[in-house]
Amino acid sequence: MWNDFTQQFWSSTIDGLTNGAIYGLVAMGYTLVYGVLRLINFAHSEVFMIGTFAALGALTLFGIDSPQSGLALVGVLLLMTLVAMAASGGTAVLLERVAYRPLRKRGASRLAALISAIGASFFLQEVFAIWQGRDQLSIPRVMNKDVWFNIGSGQVRNDKVLVIVAAILMMLALDRFVNTTRLGRGIRATAQDPDTAVLMGVNIDRVVLWTFLIGGILAGLAAALYGVFFELTQYNVGFLLGIKAFTAAVLGGIGNIRGALIGGLVLGLIENYGASIFGTQWLDVVAFSVLVLVLMFRPTGILGENLQRARV
Repeated sequence: MWNDFTQQFWSSTIDGLTNGAIYGLVAMGYTLVYGVLRLINFAHSEVFMIGTFAALGALTLFGIDSPQSGLALVGVLLLMTLVAMAASGGTAVLLERVAYRPLRKRGASRLAALISAIGASFFLQEVFAIWQGRDQLSIPRVMNKDVWFNIGSGQVRNDKVLVIVAAILMMLALDRFVNTTRLGRGIRATAQDPDTAVLMGVNIDRVVLWTFLIGGILAGLAAALYGVFFELTQYNVGFLLGIKAFTAAVLGGIGNIRGALIGGLVLGLIENYGASIFGTQWLDVVAFSVLVLVLMFRPTGILGENLQRARV
């Protein structure tokens, strides 16, 4: 086992960072909603799933079924990303208006909101299972996956670099947005003390709506990158990935934007290292063992966030 690990170390590292970047993008959506509402939006995984179908639909609509290059490639990537962001962002806003806001207006418990989230998740899964079928669907390859250079046994490909760089840039942009803009200050104020935020003139409904929209946009970007890297989708493609993204959010310190990406990258590395040691059939077991261990020994996550005083 150890020989396999040492031989596959660099390939596991590169693939782990790539997978972890996608986890981190989805985890940022979880952490934003939790920071504002103290709600784990388990339907967020289906927001991601809808983004993958939207990216596939855009490629099908424009008849793109082969790798592109140059400006054409840039255009196709932008098309996939914008369509996936629009679909996922719109879905997140619709969920907030239909599944969560009525409960919040009635003063329902967080348990009721959690049950609503789980119900919305299964509802969206079954809608797409009926509409698109239950089999995996292939997403056309839009870019040639060129190996730029090797690090040991690991191949540094252009698509892997794209995923990792895009996740880091989005995290930096979101962090700056939350810390420097008026809306970002409203999000932070609502996360810290919603009652005081209302007294200071913050429109809670507007803040919550924008929080869901931003989280959906992040899931849409993750969906587009997932389509480029994995080139497949399915009605339940978000289920397992969503749980891993939630694990990443907890690992990094739920309620912390930077922690979400760090948690995603760390989780991606751990599960790939575990797979190289114990075998790929143990990959998911390793990932969820991390969740159990974190909750047992460091429930505040890597960055040490207090779950009762989570900050975005």
